[in-house]
Amino acid sequence: MHQLPPLTELRAFEAAARHLSFKKAAAELLVTPTAISHQVKLLELHCGRDLFRRRPRPLKLTAAGELLFPVVRDGFLTFANILEKVRATAVGARLRITATNAFAARWLVPRLPKWREAHPRLKLDILGTDVVLDLAAGEADIAIRYARRPPAASTFIELARDTFRVVANPKLIGSGSKLLSPAELANFPLIEIEWPSGDRDAPTWQRWQAKARQRFKRVPDLARLPNLAFREELHAIEAAISGQGIAICSDVLVAPELASGALVEVSKLTLAGYGFYLMYLPTHPRVGSIEAFSEWARSMSRQPIIEPPGAD
Repeated sequence: MHQLPPLTELRAFEAAARHLSFKKAAAELLVTPTAISHQVKLLELHCGRDLFRRRPRPLKLTAAGELLFPVVRDGFLTFANILEKVRATAVGARLRITATNAFAARWLVPRLPKWREAHPRLKLDILGTDVVLDLAAGEADIAIRYARRPPAASTFIELARDTFRVVANPKLIGSGSKLLSPAELANFPLIEIEWPSGDRDAPTWQRWQAKARQRFKRVPDLARLPNLAFREELHAIEAAISGQGIAICSDVLVAPELASGALVEVSKLTLAGYGFYLMYLPTHPRVGSIEAFSEWARSMSRQPIIEPPGAD
């Protein structure tokens, strides 16, 4: 077997080479700069070559140091990834996943039994919130963001992209469940979902009405007619399912009801939606577990529709 230097020497060298500072390396490894200098010196004796050019400042790698650094750095990353995969199978391992309340309840939660079948030892903490949690600050391990365009930072996977459709419980609109004209829609209770005021492309009745007026001669002022308005998207969906009115809903979130007939589309006029982006930091210490969840979520997005929450 090849003779290798002690791990402490390699760790000290890797941190010092990455920061190009014994002081910063010492702060990271919770030792003194003198200890870092000593460990690096021992590694240089083992190699028979100087690894750093200490004078003149700032600290620089020698040719030997530049040759060794990427190998040691990549080796530590490989160790970390493999250890994370091992830890992922340990009892008590957990991942914190943040998603909007609607996506968590309507898409993620119904699929969790399949996650437990595939990864029984890796537990999940589901943080349903419409507040954007900070991955860099450690507030969550994975975020499923709902946005018009892909995020500018972090690693991301687009799980799905929705379209907003005008839907209703067929019992509300009567037998036959026919398509309704804009004028006919005005004869039924309408449900509105509140969206951020700065989102000009939000799927509101006002935007749907503007698009309808480009295609139909007679379009009443639907934006003034909603009988019910909800701040929480989940509540609006439940109101539509229970037959309290006609709503403009994400076809991703009401896919089970559209498939079962509990909701029907009452207009072919649709509005473009948003993407559901699974995001994580590639430098996360538990990237192995995160990638396992990412692959699972991506596979779930390609599978048949799950039964709606509370279905018999």
